[in-house]
Amino acid sequence: MTGKEAPTLLKEIATKEPFAHLMNIKVLEIKAGYARVRAKIEEEMLNIHRITHGGALFGLVDEAFELASNSHGTVAVALNMNITFFASTGTGDVLMAEAREIFRSNRTATYQIDVTKDDGQIIATCQALVYRKKDILPGLEKKL
Repeated sequence: MTGKEAPTLLKEIATKEPFAHLMNIKVLEIKAGYARVRAKIEEEMLNIHRITHGGALFGLVDEAFELASNSHGTVAVALNMNITFFASTGTGDVLMAEAREIFRSNRTATYQIDVTKDDGQIIATCQALVYRKKDILPGLEKKL
């Protein structure tokens, strides 16, 4: 398996993911240990205060996290995520989540995921931990 096969496969899978469609999440970039996604906040993503629901922000973060953590070609599943919100957003705002691998071993990996508005303002940050299974990412085993 080459370093490009897993990110390419993940991008294909992400375009068909029902949750990503529901949240209007678009994949901008995936490479080993890294992913960047974006979403435009719609009316349906607001909470009772008419600001972006925390679940919508978390969903964007989780999408970047899942793509970055699975980008090495082995199945990775979340163990822990700790998110901090800094600023609110609302309808029409375009948000980007960027996940960067901080540390990776055979069994676990840690990621830093930052959410920014299109003007660069930091909205939220998350530190996340995955368990790296020994299983090959479904769809890659055919290419081995």
